[in-house]
Parts: sequence; C-alpha cells; structure tokens
Amino acid sequence: MEKHDAKRRAFLVRAAAGAGAVAGAGLVPGAFAETQEQGKEANPSFPAATHAHMRGDHEKLGAFFNHADAATVAAFVERIMPGAPGKPGARDADVLNYIDLALAGPYADLQEFYRHGLTQLGAYCQEKYKKPFVQLPPAQQDEVLTALDQGKATGFVWPTAQAFFNTVRTHTMEGMFADPIYGGNKDFAGWELVGFPGAQLFYSPKDMDSKEAFSRAPTMGLQSALTKISLGPSNSPARKG
Repeated sequence: MEKHDAKRRAFLVRAAAGAGAVAGAGLVPGAFAETQEQGKEANPSFPAATHAHMRGDHEKLGAFFNHADAATVAAFVERIMPGAPGKPGARDADVLNYIDLALAGPYADLQEFYRHGLTQLGAYCQEKYKKPFVQLPPAQQDEVLTALDQGKATGFVWPTAQAFFNTVRTHTMEGMFADPIYGGNKDFAGWELVGFPGAQLFYSPKDMDSKEAFSRAPTMGLQSALTKISLGPSNSPARKG
C-alpha cells in the first residue's frame, strides 16, 4: 500500500476512534425496520433484492444501486478507505452494502443526491480522462477524489463536488464503523481496526480490573444482542422441546 493510502487510512481510523466507532451511524433498528416495511409495501420485490445484496450476491441488483452505480461507489469508497494486507478496507467491510441499504431506507431522501452526483462524476471523468471512474488506475482515481475534495472538479452543479465527496466519505465512515446490523462493518472489520470490543458475552473479573486496553475481538453486534434479548432464557432454541 502506498504511503498516502496509509496516511488516509490512519486519519480515518483515528477519526472513528475519537467518535466512538459506532456513534456516527445515524440509524436505529426501529427506523431501519420501518423503512424496510415501507419498501415492501411499495415494491413486493424489495426484501428479496435487499437480502440478496446482503448475502453478497453481486450478480443481482442491490436495494437501490444498479450495477454500474454500485461498481462506481465500490471503487470510490475503496479509495477513501483502501485495504491492505491484514488491514481491511471499504470493500472488505462491505461499505457498498451499507450505503445501498441506507439509500433504500433511512437515507432515501438522498437518492437524487447520489444519482446526480454519480452522473456528474461520470461526466467529469469522461471529459478529463476519457474513461469512467471504475476504469481509472488508483492514482487517477485519487486525483479525482482530490479534485472533488478541493472543489476543483468541473461540471458539478448539484450536488457540488465538495458536497458529494463529503457525503460519500461520511457514509464510508459509517459503513466501516457502524454496527453490522446496518449492512457494513462486515466481520467487525472496522471495530477491530479501532479496538472497539462490541458486545461481549461476558467480562471476567480480570477484564474489569485491568488498566490495559481491552483487546478481545468483538463477539457480536446489535442484531445478535437483540436476538438473545428477545429470545430470553425460556424461549431459547436450546431450551425448547
């Protein structure tokens, strides 16, 4: 991984750790479930599309993105949070899935924002490089991101280049570090990067008394914790029958 990639990763990891890793999600389980029910009423195929995408079946359309937009966003967020050997990036954490599900639900008001932003991004890349963003080498993709960040990318009206970049970067952070229940942070990749323990089954007396940083890997996210709470001891599958 190149030096500027490592610096970018380090900055985002520090920012996530300082923000409490999961505090930036902006979503709650109730609201998320409600928007999925609304989507079901409006489109009977909504749950199937959502669940297929959550399984990582990228041959199907996502909850919101089509194939072309999904490929662009996946490449975009990977340059924001690039992976490296032993250090997961946006693609490893399935940030695309997080953004896709959010735009189909709680962030539905940003659908046109993304559509216009991606259209303008495509036009800018075609004008400057004669290729779509996904076909550019990493160095040129980084040039595009820098131009967006600095407001120097031409052809952007709404959203502005900076607004589009800042929004996608924020959603990349959320997808990396929010609870996996929202579709990102696959296998707790983001939490492990910042040393966030997640929901633990137990804390030993030694853990409670230690003055050292807690280092045990996350064992469950919000979905698992809610399932255990809803089942309870008497309703647990292991106790039935």
